[in-house]
Amino acid sequence: MAMTDYAIETGALSKRFKGKDALVGLTLRVPRGGVHALVGRNGAGKTTLLRTLLGFVRPSAGWSRVLGVDSGALTPDARGRIAYVNAEHALPGWMTVSRLREVHRPLYPRWNDETYRGVASHFRLSPRQEVSQLSRGERAGLALALALAQSPELLLLDEPTLGLDTVAKQAIVESLLFAGDRERTTVVYGSHQMDEIERVADDLIILAEGSLAAFATPEELSRRVSGWLVDTLPSPIREIPGLLQSREIEGQAHLIVLDQDDTFPAVLERLGAHGIGRVPIGFDRAVNAFLAPEGRTMAPGRAKRS
Repeated sequence: MAMTDYAIETGALSKRFKGKDALVGLTLRVPRGGVHALVGRNGAGKTTLLRTLLGFVRPSAGWSRVLGVDSGALTPDARGRIAYVNAEHALPGWMTVSRLREVHRPLYPRWNDETYRGVASHFRLSPRQEVSQLSRGERAGLALALALAQSPELLLLDEPTLGLDTVAKQAIVESLLFAGDRERTTVVYGSHQMDEIERVADDLIILAEGSLAAFATPEELSRRVSGWLVDTLPSPIREIPGLLQSREIEGQAHLIVLDQDDTFPAVLERLGAHGIGRVPIGFDRAVNAFLAPEGRTMAPGRAKRS
């Protein structure tokens, strides 16, 4: 297998389904190691990207590689180093939990039974239960236990907590935080749950309408995005530098902007704005600003993790 500094690479990757763009010219390089949250609204292209990386979907244009191998030509060895968990947690219902583990274990040379047992016990899985008898949260825990026990180099998770109750969601997040090897395993975690993402993510990959809107650490994103209140907005608002989102609430304009400092009020005043004040914004609002139709892009280039 070819070795590179990146677990995932794409170049001008595009996919079109029946006249609709799911991915548009996506160029991305995800470094090895750590947890990378893949964020976007429904239909932003998250699932299409993951399925394209796995070779399940053929791109309309561009290319992608995982672990240095072209996605369309993944070898059995390469696939053995990749684990995938989707939102459906599709597992054979007629098997018992213990039988499913026995079937999986010999298929993966780096199988780690200690990891499996740790995650399984976290979800209180009974070895004798049939999969069909498990709750949705228990099936999610079993799917994650099987995936982590493979000791994969790349773990792709597509909305793993979708439809789960609060307790099951918490168990998934805790398993990711404590059961995996963040240095050796690269985790791409597709989700739109901001509380989960803020806890587990080393990086955020934000997709908007199939394109890369941002690639940054949570800290970097929070630092570079700021919120402002304005009584009177300049017209046209497209002249406002770094504008990500503009909303009117109770007669005031709420602006969220990128890369603006304490000189920003003077810039707005020169454009004709009045009644300007800075307001704190939370992590979720900072992220959601990139998902608005008028969202602009953060430079996607990231320094390689040392």
